[in-house]
Amino acid sequence: MQFHPTRRTVLALAGATALSLGTPLAAQADRLRLAFIPQENPEKLLGDIEAITGWLAEQIGVPVEGFVTIDHAAAVEALRNGDADISFMGALPFVLAEAEIGAVPLLSEVYRGAPSYTGRIFVRRDSGIRSLADLRGKDIAFADPISESGYLYPLAEFVKAGLIEGPGAAETFFGRVFFAGGYQQAMQAMAEGLVDAAGASQYADLLLTPVQQAEVTWIAESVPIPSHLVIARPGLDAGLQDRFVAAMLQLNAPENRDKLSYLYGPDGYVTADAAAYDGVREMARQSGLLR
Repeated sequence: MQFHPTRRTVLALAGATALSLGTPLAAQADRLRLAFIPQENPEKLLGDIEAITGWLAEQIGVPVEGFVTIDHAAAVEALRNGDADISFMGALPFVLAEAEIGAVPLLSEVYRGAPSYTGRIFVRRDSGIRSLADLRGKDIAFADPISESGYLYPLAEFVKAGLIEGPGAAETFFGRVFFAGGYQQAMQAMAEGLVDAAGASQYADLLLTPVQQAEVTWIAESVPIPSHLVIARPGLDAGLQDRFVAAMLQLNAPENRDKLSYLYGPDGYVTADAAAYDGVREMARQSGLLR
């Protein structure tokens, strides 16, 4: 079954960005350009980018520039066009970028002590929704149409439950399907009652306020998903790439760990193992996203 995200309703909800918050620079060999995806509030992310790129520039020895893309697909296009050299990315967009443009995996996140995490379906505690079946005819917000934990894996739980046949049939079950532009935006839409449920990372509730966290719960969880990673465009200067990887691995040192909060808050980074993403490649093939 072929999945066509452009046929779905795409809305910016609860503060989601609809425009890139930075302008990629022309390709230059004497600088490094990083693309960031808006998993959380893009305005906060801009401040984080400014902090981490300054530190990376000191370590690598060349200027480092960062910008926020609209979504995962825009990050892939930035790598394809040479507007970005490196991107922080989820597992699903990585395997698509690998197949389409030969993207190279560099680093994988370690989060809460594990190299994997899950996707969940979140609802408000007072919604009366206790099972996936209770969401029939209800509205749901997902993070991004090519997000693994923010769409494909949570949606697969509805397939396993026999409620839908596949991604292309989602709108036959739900009232409306929205893509909010990031984890935080999808979770805010659910928490504020704009939609009945949200599909996002198992840790996405941490992006809500403490009061909101107490008001939401989850009703389904996916199988483990390999963690987010950092990837490079093909053809990036090998020496520059090696210096970037070395600098990023320095973030694991105790004296540098505070800087991880500027990079989506993982515990640290390890060298990426491409084979660890075979399950994601198979999920993408089953969903019609890969041949």
